[in-house]
Amino acid sequence: MDNLYVYVGIIGNIISVLMFLSPVKTFWRIVQKGSTEEFQSLPYICTLLNSSLWTYYGITKPGSYLVATVNGFGIVVEILYISLFLIYASPATRAKTAKLAGIVDVVAFAVAVLVTQLLMEGDLRIDVIGLLGAGLNIVMYASPLSTMRLVVTTKSVKYMPFLLSLFLFLNGGVWTLYAFLVNDWFLGVPNGTGFFLGFAQLAVYSIYMNSSKPSKIVIDELHDGSQHQHLLPSSTSNLTEPI
Repeated sequence: MDNLYVYVGIIGNIISVLMFLSPVKTFWRIVQKGSTEEFQSLPYICTLLNSSLWTYYGITKPGSYLVATVNGFGIVVEILYISLFLIYASPATRAKTAKLAGIVDVVAFAVAVLVTQLLMEGDLRIDVIGLLGAGLNIVMYASPLSTMRLVVTTKSVKYMPFLLSLFLFLNGGVWTLYAFLVNDWFLGVPNGTGFFLGFAQLAVYSIYMNSSKPSKIVIDELHDGSQHQHLLPSSTSNLTEPI
């Protein structure tokens, strides 16, 4: 029982890895078509920052190596995704993506590291890093709300992938349990939020899963050009940021 948190953390790592790899099919499509089409890179740019912050947190806080390992894997995967996007995007989109990635993933992260290393120490440094990671996680976990609203409005689950919603639920639940076992509320609060939202998505999915056609509202929105594909469905923006 003393090592229960280790086993829970390992399970969390496995689920998180599966979530990091869930968009592979989308990128395979991009490679095959040689174009990013209407896909957007912002979710991956934000997820890379999120993974970087949690890796830094896991390295800084004693005994949090399980947090560092899975997010370190996330950094590698997100860099690969962004690199593929840069290769296959149009020149204008490539320039915009490179600029945004530089500001968010290089400058912002470097500032966070420098400030916490030079101006803080001990528990204060750990708390500030954890607060930054938790805040970004909560923002990313909140992204499914728009998709849930769309499902309720259209009475169709076409725009809510079941497996990704399930992974969100499982990931949030496992890491919330891990946070409880190690008494780490910087992990517990955002992942508890993810667990709740994942449950809500599954509940909405179960209600509307038998509907087969989107309502006229969606058709009108598509005609108006208000629906755009993303590298990550809006219901899964946090999926690549497991903890």
